[in-house]
Amino acid sequence: MKQLRIMVLSKKKIKRRFLKITASIIGLYFIISLYFINHFFFHTEINGVNVSLKAHATALDAFNNYIDDYKLQLTGRDGLTEVITGKEIGLKCRENNAASQIDSLQNPLLWITALFKGKKYYVKGLYGYDADLLNSRLLRLKCLNGKIIPPKNASFKYKDGSYETIKETYGNKIKKDKLIKAVNSCLSLGKTSLDLNARHCYETPKFKLTSEKTIKTKNLLNKYVSTRITYKFGSTKEQLDGTIIHKWLSVNGNLDVVINRQAVEEYVHELSSQYNTVGISREFQTATGKLIEVKGGIYGWRINREAETEALLKNIRQGAVLEKEPVYLQKAVSREGNEIGDTYIEINITRQHLWLFKNGKLVVQGSVVTGNPGRGNATTTGVYMINYKQKNATLSGPGYEAPVTYWMPFFGNIGLHDASWRSHFGGNIYRQRGSHGCVNAPIYLAKKVFENIESGTPVVLYEE
Repeated sequence: MKQLRIMVLSKKKIKRRFLKITASIIGLYFIISLYFINHFFFHTEINGVNVSLKAHATALDAFNNYIDDYKLQLTGRDGLTEVITGKEIGLKCRENNAASQIDSLQNPLLWITALFKGKKYYVKGLYGYDADLLNSRLLRLKCLNGKIIPPKNASFKYKDGSYETIKETYGNKIKKDKLIKAVNSCLSLGKTSLDLNARHCYETPKFKLTSEKTIKTKNLLNKYVSTRITYKFGSTKEQLDGTIIHKWLSVNGNLDVVINRQAVEEYVHELSSQYNTVGISREFQTATGKLIEVKGGIYGWRINREAETEALLKNIRQGAVLEKEPVYLQKAVSREGNEIGDTYIEINITRQHLWLFKNGKLVVQGSVVTGNPGRGNATTTGVYMINYKQKNATLSGPGYEAPVTYWMPFFGNIGLHDASWRSHFGGNIYRQRGSHGCVNAPIYLAKKVFENIESGTPVVLYEE
């Protein structure tokens, strides 16, 4: 019983001691808190100034001392280092605007938190400077006045049949608005260093070596130059590939591939100049055995330049590999020799005679009457082709209307047809009573020709 009483008394003593110690600690904490009513906590920084344990009343002196020797160091690319001093820009502490804010920054009862974690504060309006002086100083910065190298996107170079990518250039061109904003921020916060690169004050290339668009553009360029077009012109061939096509390609600022349409048009124009044969001089073996030269007319090959330009652009965009003929407005029957082939109508205007050859064999021949040269209606010489053939047509013109059974035009409204109103053909009839330009034939001759020709059959007209 006695032992139990002793234990109870001991527990009461321990409790009283604990309460006394606790009260002492709390009392001490509040006493320390009283200190921090007008002093800053441990590890406290305001606008770049260490004010740890300083009295609030003396903080403004610390700020003034700080800005007396204030320097903002700018660092950047290519080893750039520049300094802006507080004196150059009229930097000063705005005491009246900031005093009340500084006094209320910390709650005295929370001072213990500063033992474990420092605190940095920013008081708006604490520092001020002359905007004109700052602007003048910024305009003199080396980073704005030295040798400026603009950024450059990743680019592409054609080499050995394909494109390789050239790494982007970062350069040293400053974004002036970003620079001004970053400098103003540093001055307001009291910071002493500014990394222009880290604060994104430099212009940067939009597309880099690893950019998705760069890779896509390179692949597209290589697709275009993989195009291989073999143009067929009879037994002659012209090859178009990347060695020429790459000269037509460019890449714009958005890394879009542009095909120079004008260059493609010029290429097609060159093909046309070389391989169009309409109206060229042709050697021709006449039915009488003479070898003559026939010029003019509208017969021959003619490339459709606009349609072929569109087709070629499409081929390039597809990266096509193929053999093809260009798109033609007009074709001849052959690319060989004089291109007339062995099926044709031959008309000798001097002799007023017509021959029809089919597959190299004479089918029919006979006298005709051509246009009247005395009235300016002479039938034009040259090589033409039958545009179409029609039975029972009515021909009309100034002062006449003539029904015909067989109509075979070869040059606009000029053609070969029967002429039932004539009783004689050949000789010199055409000189006094010739046609308006057409070739008049007796009905048997017109019928035979009509039955043995098709659209596109060449018509050779010449004078001896």
